[in-house]
Parts: sequence; C-alpha cells; structure tokens
Amino acid sequence: MTSPSTAEQPWPVRTVSRKLTEWIGRLGEVWVEGQVAQISRRAGAATVFLVLRDPAADMSLSVSCRRDLIEALPAPLADGARIIVRARADFYAARGTLSLRASEIRAVGIGELLARIERLRQLLAAEGLFDPIRKKQLPFLPAVVGLVTGRGSAAEHDVVENARRRWPAVRFATHACAVQGPTAARSVIDGLRILDRDPDVAVIVIARGGGSVEDLLPFSDEGLCRAVAACRTPVVSAIGHESDTALIDYVADVRASTPTDAGLKVVPDLTAEQAGLARLRRASYSSVAQRVTHDLEWLAGIRRSPALADPESLLDVRWLDIAAQRNRARRQLASQLTHGQADLDHTRARILALSPAATLSRGYAVITTDNGDVVREPAVVNDGQRLHIRVAGGVLMARAEPIPVAALGRKPGPVDNA
Repeated sequence: MTSPSTAEQPWPVRTVSRKLTEWIGRLGEVWVEGQVAQISRRAGAATVFLVLRDPAADMSLSVSCRRDLIEALPAPLADGARIIVRARADFYAARGTLSLRASEIRAVGIGELLARIERLRQLLAAEGLFDPIRKKQLPFLPAVVGLVTGRGSAAEHDVVENARRRWPAVRFATHACAVQGPTAARSVIDGLRILDRDPDVAVIVIARGGGSVEDLLPFSDEGLCRAVAACRTPVVSAIGHESDTALIDYVADVRASTPTDAGLKVVPDLTAEQAGLARLRRASYSSVAQRVTHDLEWLAGIRRSPALADPESLLDVRWLDIAAQRNRARRQLASQLTHGQADLDHTRARILALSPAATLSRGYAVITTDNGDVVREPAVVNDGQRLHIRVAGGVLMARAEPIPVAALGRKPGPVDNA
C-alpha cells in the first residue's frame, strides 16, 4: 500500500500515473456521443485516431479505433459527422495523456439528429427563449450592419448586394467564420460576440447558404442559440433556403427566409422612401393649398357682406337706435319728473295744511315765554311776566295781568289779564 503523499514524502510521477491508470480503469466501458472534429489516417496503419468534440461545451477527447470499425460504417466518416462510440478510457502513462479506445462506432442517423434537435427546441421553448416579448425591433436605418458569414460566400454576396441595392449608403462590418463542420458553432459565437460589443453595429445578420441537415447542424447548436438570446443587438437569422429551419431562427429577433431576404429586411428601400416623401410633400402642399383657398373664399365672403360693403350703414342704424333710445329716455325722465312734481305739490299741500303757519293764518296765535316755552295753561304764567305772541303777521310782546274772575265767569288766571 502506498503511503500518503506529503511535502516531505512526495509521490514520484510513476506512482501518480499508476494511480490515474487505476482510477480511470474503474470507469469501464461507456457510450459517448460527439462530433468528429478531426480524423487521422496513416496509410497502412491499422489504427485510426479521431478527435471527438462536444459542440455545446467546446470540449474534446482523443479516440483511437481499429480501421475496420471506420470502414464498416454505412457512409464515409468525415469532419462534422455525429457518431456514438462505445469505448473504454485509457490513460497513456508514458505521455500522461488520456484517450478513449473505441470498440464500436455508430453513425447518428438523420432521424436521430432531427429528434435531438426537436428535444432541444422544446427545452429552449420551455425556458422562454422563443417568446415574442423577447424580440427586439430592428432599427429603421442602421448605422452599421454586422454580418457573420463564410468568407467570400454566396450568402455574404446576397446580403450585401441586396442591402446596397435598397440603400446604397449602407455600411457593413463583416466577421468571416466557419459555417460548416465541428468548429462552425464556436466560430459563429465568437463573431456574434465581437459584433455585439461594437457600439456602431445596430443589427447583426447571421447568414449561410443552403445545405444538408448535417451541414446546417451548427445553427441548431445549443450554445449558439443561447448566445443569440443573450445578444443585446437585434439579430437576423438567414440560414439556408426558405424551407430550411435551424433553431436560431426561433431565437433570433427576425427570421429571414434566405440571405437575400435578410438584405431586404435590414435596411429600408431608398426608392420607396423617396416616393413616400414625395407623396407626403404633395399631400402637404394640397392640404395647405386647400386651406388657403378656403380662407380666401371666406375673406371674399366677408368683404361682400353689407357691413364691409357700406360700413357707414351700420353706423346709421346705430345712430338711429341711439336717437330712439335717447328720446325714450327723455320721455321717461319727463314723465318721472311730472309725477314727482305732482307728488311734491301734494306733499307740500299736506305739510302746509298741518303746519302752525296755516293755523296762525286762521287767527290763532302761539304764546311763548322768554325761554321759548309754549304757554298752554294760564297757570304756568306769573303776573307781570313778559310773553311773546306769534300771529300770522309777526310777533307781539305782552305782559300778563290778572283779570277779575267775575268778568269771565270762571277761575281767574294770569293770562286772563294779559
């Protein structure tokens, strides 16, 4: 039994290699699925070496197998093919490398590929990556259009030429990448992220021409779908022909049926926009002209009105109204004055009839003392007291003297002798 490894008693390399061989050997046989990234065949050699890649995680393993296993496949094995391998992990201690030693290889059929794509589609849909609410609207006129496609490909030509045909001044930032094979998905993801970081790029087009199901597999890659969903810039997918469908078509903000269609979607049509502006200009001119014509007709009608044709006639009518109102006011005022005068005369007559002067005019007199007190009873006057006698014609002075009682036949008083 090997003693524990310490700084004072480290294990030698052979011990570690032996333990790794033992641990890896416990794994036993496993079934592994992956994409062929590289095939190495040497003439006359009985062993073929493969690099099996997991496109979703960008990881790979070396695989060795007998040549007859490769030759027994129904179709020639090529880069990008999906295979299932029955293998045992093998640690090569002399070089410290790990590889799989295959005992059986099966090609993944089209039906199986489509079924796996469908399962992935359902998974991404359940996560909400296809929801319309996530879709970003394309800009009306992008400053720069990002393009991820194969270098010098027909897809690049179709996108660029059709976009420039619609809007000649459009600018492109093109990132060339692999669009087929085991490195295609990672290459497209790298280009997508580079363009997404460019502040001038307003929309990104991912374009590839038509091909077989296997050729288009990279565009149904889970990692690429998630990269498109995480992209901040609107993305247009243009993969294959109109009948072809890749999973990024569901995740992208806009799906173009072909690269040509993508060129038509990302920019407006200059001719159509100019025609639209011309229509708006004509409509605006027509609207303003109609308004001006209407206002001129309205002004002409106002000028033809009697008021403006003979303005003094309005003044004449108003002067007549004013004169009539003035005469009416005078009559009302005269009537009110007449009634007021009659009321005043009547009131004056009543006042005069009730006043002391009227009584005095009938021969009566008012007697007062020097203090102005009215004498109503003889008893209030003393003998010899001076009295003022007011008659209708003026005031007389008198002095009170006693009068014999027998002369009046009543009790005498001082006034009786006045």
